Amino acid sequence: MQKLDDIIATYQHQSGPLLPILHEVQAVYGHISEEAIRTVANGLNLSRAEVHGVVSFYHDFKTAPESYTVVKLCRAEACQARGVARLEQVAADADGVVIETVYCLGLCAVGPAAMMAGGEVHARLTPESFAALLQAEAAR
Repeated sequence: MQKLDDIIATYQHQSGPLLPILHEVQAVYGHISEEAIRTVANGLNLSRAEVHGVVSFYHDFKTAPESYTVVKLCRAEACQARGVARLEQVAADADGVVIETVYCLGLCAVGPAAMMAGGEVHARLTPESFAALLQAEAAR
């Protein structure tokens, strides 16, 4: 829990610290536990309900560890035009990886693009390069 206290201390004096704290907690622990919600609420002088409301509102926040890796695949118009459909079969064959559709990663000129579980973004994906990325994610 010392790491959680350090995260809160890093952000608590900034304007609007809740979201950066929650993102950091999720990055470090892989999810935001009930204990983390209580600790963050206490650290920011908020109610547990306020923090829980934010956690439950944003679909990127997870309250339990996941048994699979989520990879975000951009299916916006620019990525569609650049061949994201060719990556869909590669994604369907991946073990231990769940593909989540997003509609813009901000890499429209260099699509198709995907965001890996750690937030790392990759562009100019081909079926071969995407398969290699998915295999590396599943091995983590």
